[in-house]
Amino acid sequence: MYIISLFQKVDVAAKIKDAPDSGYQIGVLIGSFIPFILLIGIAYWMYNRAKKRDENGY
Repeated sequence: MYIISLFQKVDVAAKIKDAPDSGYQIGVLIGSFIPFILLIGIAYWMYNRAKKRDENGY
């Protein structure tokens, strides 16, 4: 059940429209960008490891 919840579609526009105040809107915005930031960080880390491995001749 946990894996299915990771792939659910979240309507960010509806959440912001029904937000009680502007602080909630900022939280929804930050929460929607965190997965993308993590993926970019992991991709950058993997690129650097591969680059260093190639430079050292492994």
